[in-house]
Amino acid sequence: MNLLYLVLVAAIGGVAVTFQGQLIGIIDKNVGTVESVFITYGGGGLIIGIVMLLLRGGNLSSLQSIPNYVFLTGPLGLVIIATIGYSVPRLGLVTAFTILVASQFIIAAVIDHFGLLGADIRHINLSRLSGISIMLLGIWLTIR
Repeated sequence: MNLLYLVLVAAIGGVAVTFQGQLIGIIDKNVGTVESVFITYGGGGLIIGIVMLLLRGGNLSSLQSIPNYVFLTGPLGLVIIATIGYSVPRLGLVTAFTILVASQFIIAAVIDHFGLLGADIRHINLSRLSGISIMLLGIWLTIR
């Protein structure tokens, strides 16, 4: 697959997460964290449920072939949405997302290094350590 295409798809996801973070923050601040998570997951769940039924007929029989731990995606999604909704109005978009992205990089590097959860092994090297260090410096500069 074309690298430029993949970068564009990832960037679109990043833009969507940023807008979603701000919007969830508004709901969280005015209504509450639990309510913001419900609105986010309820609306998204309804839309993707309809899309799944229309495109695939709702066939979930192949779920038996995946490991049980992958079903943590739902609860982890709730944690993601709740922490974004809670932290954005209190820290601001830049600080909240700087911490969020840096923590993702650090954990992703550990998962890749050890091949955890079925990931291909991609060892931590000097380049990755340098990138993570620069991000940590960025967090410090952002928060100060």
